[in-house]
Amino acid sequence: MGRRPIVVGQPSPSGGRRVRANGEILGLAYGMRDVEEFLRRAGLEDVDVETSELIEWRGGGPGVWEAHGSRPWG
Repeated sequence: MGRRPIVVGQPSPSGGRRVRANGEILGLAYGMRDVEEFLRRAGLEDVDVETSELIEWRGGGPGVWEAHGSRPWG
């Protein structure tokens, strides 16, 4: 499979994940609902964010929202 048009980046220390579609930053998601909303605004409302092969999850799958080794207090 070639490059996927939707990329959810690795979790940042704050827990957010940058979401891009076709190279354009859609926003910083803090959960699945944020990803769904960003894709809806981009006209991609029919994408199942948990199972779609259009999405490349970097640094962990759809269940990972905290950076590895991060601490909630900083």
